[in-house]
Amino acid sequence: MSDALIRVEGLYKVFGKDPASVMPLVHEGRSKDDILAETGHTLGLKSIDLEIAKGEIYVIMGLSGSGKSTLIRHFNRLIDPTEGRILVEGTDVMQLSPRQLIDFRRHKMSMVFQRFGLLPHRSVLDNVAYGLAIQGVDRSSRAQQAQQWLEAVGLSGYGEQYPAQLSGGQQQRVGLARALCTNAEILLMDEAFSALDPLIRSEMQDQLLALQQKLHKTIIFITHDLDEALRLGDRIAILKDGALVQEGTPVDILLHPADDYVAAFVKDVNRARALTVETVMTPAQCCIEGDSVQAALKALEQAGREYGFQVAGRQYRGTLSRRSLEQAPGDHIDASLLETVATVAPNALIESVIPDTLETPGPLPVVSEDGNLCGELSRASLVEVLGDGSRRSAA
Repeated sequence: MSDALIRVEGLYKVFGKDPASVMPLVHEGRSKDDILAETGHTLGLKSIDLEIAKGEIYVIMGLSGSGKSTLIRHFNRLIDPTEGRILVEGTDVMQLSPRQLIDFRRHKMSMVFQRFGLLPHRSVLDNVAYGLAIQGVDRSSRAQQAQQWLEAVGLSGYGEQYPAQLSGGQQQRVGLARALCTNAEILLMDEAFSALDPLIRSEMQDQLLALQQKLHKTIIFITHDLDEALRLGDRIAILKDGALVQEGTPVDILLHPADDYVAAFVKDVNRARALTVETVMTPAQCCIEGDSVQAALKALEQAGREYGFQVAGRQYRGTLSRRSLEQAPGDHIDASLLETVATVAPNALIESVIPDTLETPGPLPVVSEDGNLCGELSRASLVEVLGDGSRRSAA
């Protein structure tokens, strides 16, 4: 990946009194349970290789004990690896001196914790400004910046409150504002929304996505919730027993699980709420140029179709049916021959277009914002992807 901001290469972590002595067993391929039983050491991470692009939300997920929280703590060296390298913009963080590491943590990365991690004796404003205070920013400047970030997360007017006076959702917003206030390029979010009620959690996800549209931070987000991962992640990494079992886009993970472990994760996901039209649309099977009825009928005949799309270049003009064309009084296609058919956008969620798909006898045209025909959406393609996973590739 040419635009990788973070690279992890051959990362291993063993917890115990003498981790190095256990590495030969790890490299032999011994299981986590065997290593624990034989040596008393715990294998936390095993042969992790990954790259994270600048400006993406990279979600790391897995069950409890999978190693996801252990992994995120390696990025800012809260935990040091037993073997391997972590490079940020080409700099190996393992080679940083203590002073360089402190500076790296203050300016390069910010962390948002699951349980908010706020200082109860400080006001909300001072909590948000805390990272700037550590950086040495003067009080007036950091108060001004902290106030701006409180407004950005919807907490204008709460600066003089204390954490105990806020709801859980409000406290998490303070934690997010504090992380953003340092202007760090990289955000580490360790199950940041997991302690919130479902409605507040959804609101926080919306807010994070809205902020990301403006800020383009590089965000490493830890979760055990696949729905959250699918909603937030540009790419997703799934861990099991400290190993990376699959990495890919949400669509890759959902439609092409690498093994039974990943398949078990995705089997209960509501695909209609997770997938967009462009992930299931197919190329338009019959595109009709010009205004000749006979030419249009010939195109339908050759394609073996009852419906086709009239286009001018790539621009969508309308949907034609064999039936309406056969009843045309002349050889010129006018607006009266066009079917009343809804168009759908490529980025629309499948859930939102199901009614139109069911009510339309032919395929729906998928049309971009600039009016170009991108493809078609049929009932058959919806049934295929929303059914029992017949699109999954054989692992």
